[in-house]
Amino acid sequence: MKDYRDVIIRPIITEKSMKAMAEDNKYTFEVAKGTNKIEIRQAVEAIWNVKVEKVNTSNSKQRTRRVGRYMGKVPAVHKAVVKLKEGYSIDIFGSEE
Repeated sequence: MKDYRDVIIRPIITEKSMKAMAEDNKYTFEVAKGTNKIEIRQAVEAIWNVKVEKVNTSNSKQRTRRVGRYMGKVPAVHKAVVKLKEGYSIDIFGSEE
């Protein structure tokens, strides 16, 4: 079994994810490749001591980006959108404990 801190890599903080956090109590995380929804649920519940209602995952493929004449690659990312049960929240910007 993986350590819970190895499953969740970092929170994804964008305008779209902040809007979902404010309206629907959903949080977006970058997670390790190869993890499933059950492992993500257990990791979030163990790290932040909350109850998870639903987990949605998506994989984005690696793609090329161009800035002027320079070509580069955007890495592939495994994302998870976690919806918490009513009354629970995660303080992403503050200290954990």
